[in-house]
Amino acid sequence: MCTAGALIGLLFGAAALHARFCLRAASVEVAEARPGPRLAIWLVAFFAALFTVQTAVAIGLLDVSDARQLSATGSLSGAIIGGLMFGAGMILARGCVSRLLVLSATGNLRAIITGLIVTIVAQAALSGVLAPARQWLAALWTVPGGTERSMLSFLGLDIEVIAVASGLALAFSIGFGVRQRLHSSELVAAALVGIAILAGWLATFSVARASFELVAVQSVTFTGPSTDTLMALVAASDIHPQFGLGLVPGVFLGAQVVATFKGEAHLQRFDADTPMERYLVGGTLMGFGSMLAGGCAVGAGMAGGSILALTGWLAVFCMWVGAMGTHWALSRTTSTQSA
Repeated sequence: MCTAGALIGLLFGAAALHARFCLRAASVEVAEARPGPRLAIWLVAFFAALFTVQTAVAIGLLDVSDARQLSATGSLSGAIIGGLMFGAGMILARGCVSRLLVLSATGNLRAIITGLIVTIVAQAALSGVLAPARQWLAALWTVPGGTERSMLSFLGLDIEVIAVASGLALAFSIGFGVRQRLHSSELVAAALVGIAILAGWLATFSVARASFELVAVQSVTFTGPSTDTLMALVAASDIHPQFGLGLVPGVFLGAQVVATFKGEAHLQRFDADTPMERYLVGGTLMGFGSMLAGGCAVGAGMAGGSILALTGWLAVFCMWVGAMGTHWALSRTTSTQSA
């Protein structure tokens, strides 16, 4: 499992860096009413994940019914509040959790420090001092696991319809990217980000089906695996190798190799235009928000969205809303101060 996570992480990290995959940048384009290349990249990645995963389920290659995002009790309040917090945080920190990890590999010290804050706060929200607050907020509005947590049941559609519709959406997104003059390699890399989501589901499903032990069916996500990786490095010596422990270093290495090859690896520090306090607040919001929402922009939004988890779609929608609202508020504040 750890090896599979590392290999999928290599693919995700390399592809995400080359495509400049970033939900924050996409949300800024939409907030400013100028849909452009970053939105196209995100749409290609998202619909590549949705199309390939739903096609794999439709043909019987994959079964995600045991995935946590569908089988366990979900929190609609957590998806809403956590999604809004995460969206606001990624604007302040200039990147979501996956983007911070990818940027860390290029020598971006701002991303490294902010990523550590995200990880520490996430751990505190999972089992530390912030856990009671997270649990209270999550319990405000819940939905039972099973069909009630599936978008298929919510929409009343067949999986074949979703597969075809997502395929058409992927084709439209690629066409939009071409109109934005994205290089073909960037569009391919964006699609590979989505395919990495499929690879995660397939790898863990295959192991779970063949193993005599209980193995979680999961895909690419970053907040939980980042906390596990940090704890494995600094505290625990008895953590068993698992998918997430290979994923995080894999993403880092994949991004680092591509950044070095492209000549994009160099140190970047905090300065007057990138104040540390803004990044720390952003990291705190993302750390708590991702644990409350059930995952980060990739874990809840893309992985959860690709299996049509109701909470995943709600969380990523609220991340968009939180990001766009925060960007608009910051822009208004800057304009007022300039005047």
